[in-house]
Amino acid sequence: MLCDSSLKIPNFTVLLHGYNLNFFNIILYKLMQTDFLQTLHDQPHPSRTREILAKHPEIGSLMRRNPWTAAIIVFVFLFQTGMAVLLSQLGVAWYVALAASWCIGAFANHTIFVLIHEATHNLIFKNKTLNRLLGILADLPNIVPTSIGFRNYHIKHHAHQGDHDLDADMASDWEARLVGNSAIGKALWLFMFPFFQLVRPPRLDIQLWNWWVPVNIAASVGYAFLMAHFFGGVSVLYLIGSFWFSVGLHPLGGRWIQEHFLVEGDQETYSYYGPLNFLALNVGYHNEHHDFPAVPWSNLPKIKAMAPEYYDNLKSHDSWTKLWLRFIFDKNLSLYSRAERTLEG
Repeated sequence: MLCDSSLKIPNFTVLLHGYNLNFFNIILYKLMQTDFLQTLHDQPHPSRTREILAKHPEIGSLMRRNPWTAAIIVFVFLFQTGMAVLLSQLGVAWYVALAASWCIGAFANHTIFVLIHEATHNLIFKNKTLNRLLGILADLPNIVPTSIGFRNYHIKHHAHQGDHDLDADMASDWEARLVGNSAIGKALWLFMFPFFQLVRPPRLDIQLWNWWVPVNIAASVGYAFLMAHFFGGVSVLYLIGSFWFSVGLHPLGGRWIQEHFLVEGDQETYSYYGPLNFLALNVGYHNEHHDFPAVPWSNLPKIKAMAPEYYDNLKSHDSWTKLWLRFIFDKNLSLYSRAERTLEG
């Protein structure tokens, strides 16, 4: 990908006009990085989408909703609720509940976030209200209400990838400076990832509040109260742990690094083609998703199969765990390892 970029480095600026980052400049940027990689180019997805559709119009047939996703939402909701009840009935200690949330619950809640993502894109039913309600149902085992808030800012991430004022997927500048590039700082950031996600939206130039937000909050609070009242603190602890580990200091956290961190040159979006796509409903197919956000999770691998010449040459990841560990211990990677659009195309 060609990139007009300005690398902000202390005391001087390296300007790159129309060329890929060479090895020296990448290393220089990584070692002295105090800001995001500045780029004047539009994000890579819209132009690639047009090109792929012109060459492979059959991909248009994949853009259809998948109502069976609703059944998966019900199943995961019942599974997590059942796990919480079972641990309560067994009378396990708090640390056993947390261990279960790390080993089992985190994977279920990660799937929950993918299901909320599907509802956000209205990929379950045509009716938007049904999609919102299904997103709220999927959200209940999270205990923390996330579905409607995510819905209100996620579409902006697609339309304005890399725009610091509109893309909540990017860390805030103060956040990146606070975390730095030390292993301890990055591990703590991953552990506190739910907190940092919560404090990012206020910086955005987005209308985040609507009447669906209190509905989401009321549903989550009501569910948590019922679980605590009938099944005790262990059940709620398991659910909170499942939520926290599913997006935090857990090998699954490699997903947040995989999607848009600049780990290899200046490629902005990466896919993951490892085995956890089975449990995570193909969420690793991230280039494919950004190119075709109207394609449901079940059809994302078909995009790559239909247009391999566009995806086989892109760098990708095969292990979230390996990437998770690399991010923590590689001093050349930090929250600044992201492309920021200084002027949207």
